[in-house]
Amino acid sequence: MSTLHIINHPLIQHKLTYIRNKNTGTKDFRELVDEVATLMAFEITRDMPLEEIEIETPVSTAKSKILSGKKIGIVPILRAGLGMVDGILKLIPAAKVGHVGLYRDPETLKPVEYYVKLPSDVEERDFIVVDPMLATGGSAIDAIQSIKQRGAKNIKFMCLVASPQGVEAVQEAHPDVDIYVAALDEKLNDHGYIVPGLGDAGDRLFGTK
Repeated sequence: MSTLHIINHPLIQHKLTYIRNKNTGTKDFRELVDEVATLMAFEITRDMPLEEIEIETPVSTAKSKILSGKKIGIVPILRAGLGMVDGILKLIPAAKVGHVGLYRDPETLKPVEYYVKLPSDVEERDFIVVDPMLATGGSAIDAIQSIKQRGAKNIKFMCLVASPQGVEAVQEAHPDVDIYVAALDEKLNDHGYIVPGLGDAGDRLFGTK
């Protein structure tokens, strides 16, 4: 079964409070999501493998470590996931960015895929799928499935806030995908929104209603 990682670093929790606050405007909301994504990326890359090489410092030769594992791919679920990409790229600038576009059918509440574009070397990359919210889990499950169908083997999912139902659904559908969250919230309401949550992340990121 996949592991749920709740990243409760004080800086993340502090910034998440302002992200949740309904009085936080679009500009500040966007900057805070970006900052939290950077801090979460620090944690999600903790187990990246290293190898030792020899270098010349200004003083002598030294054995030192560099990353040795697969390259990273970042896949935001459109559109709200876009708000987390730049924050991760600050730490991993060599990562390639793919996109998965899904929308939720208002009648069935099921996700419908409308766009998928991934790096050409899918099989050579470890992927981080990002979306600020994990509510019912439907979008995350379908996005991960789309990436798997195109050859990805190692995938992690990262979001700001999740519902227990969403986490359970993703773990059941994709037991090989670890989930990284800044907060596990209380529940989903009758409209499929996370409670207490942070509202509609896409609308708050892009200033739309």
